[in-house]
Amino acid sequence: MSNKNTSEIKFLVELDENRVPEKLMWSAQDGGVEAQEAKAIMLSIWDSKAKESMRIDLWTKDMPVDEMKIFFHQTLVAMSETFKRATDDEKMSDTMKDFCDYFAEKLELGK
Repeated sequence: MSNKNTSEIKFLVELDENRVPEKLMWSAQDGGVEAQEAKAIMLSIWDSKAKESMRIDLWTKDMPVDEMKIFFHQTLVAMSETFKRATDDEKMSDTMKDFCDYFAEKLELGK
């Protein structure tokens, strides 16, 4: 009999009367995170039957635009690194990183 392990990640979204997120909290016990506040969440899930991604994009109404730009940039950089690890396609990963540099330059995000 195999010993299966499971891990759980939870998101709690507090909404205002118009169902706009006011507060985002997340927990990941295996990662030592318990009810940590966040200002934005972007989650992608692959549906292999439909061959499409599903997304959940949430941010609180008090998320500053300048922080949202940084969040997007860092997410794009992380995606290029994940793409490299997942596909071993260094050429495309480098192309994605070039775009990230361009993105940061156009938004005037200092390194």
